Amino acid sequence: MTNARPARALIFDMDGTIVDNMRFHDDAWESWHLRNALPFDRVSFSARTAGMAISEIVGPYFPAATADEIAAMGEAKEALYREAYRPHIAAMTGLLDLMARAEAAGVPMAVATAAPPPNVELVLDTLSLRPRFVTVVSPSQGFRGKPHPDMFLAAAERMKVEPADCIVFEDAPLGVEAARRAGMRAVALLTLLDADGFAAYDNLIATARDFAALDGLPALRFA
Repeated sequence: MTNARPARALIFDMDGTIVDNMRFHDDAWESWHLRNALPFDRVSFSARTAGMAISEIVGPYFPAATADEIAAMGEAKEALYREAYRPHIAAMTGLLDLMARAEAAGVPMAVATAAPPPNVELVLDTLSLRPRFVTVVSPSQGFRGKPHPDMFLAAAERMKVEPADCIVFEDAPLGVEAARRAGMRAVALLTLLDADGFAAYDNLIATARDFAALDGLPALRFA
């Protein structure tokens, strides 16, 4: 994997990447755990679960529950998040500039997110970003959550590019691991963890606080 080779396609995670919203998810998860009389470790929870489908997070707590019951419990958490985050939606610093450069160079872009459709609508449609992406891939379409590579591979296939030609933008270790399994380079946005949290991943080509800090990265100098 050649780190400096310019990307031919970009794949963005959404939560913590396109938008800096993970603290709102943490607040919602904390409330949800309290309502269900479950213990909650705020420090480790997001790092351990970010990128998983919500059914994969909720299901193990309630092994006897039906799929519909698990879906309803997951939606209860997501509703808490949407209510809290809606007034605060804003694109990550530097994101729109990077997208404009990619568009000018004819580099296609996709979103691969574990978020359910209403959460995707909240972010992408509020920011009017959806038409700028070739595709949006999520577990609601039948894909497994991260660290499985399924969503990233589907995004590459839909953009008609090879996995090795993609760069993935992520904020969570499970997402960087999913990119590694897909044979893709990754950039970690440090909205959830500091750089030490990603030290184990050999597919990682950069870490940054936001997209503006990636100016000059050779792989983002599109050919």
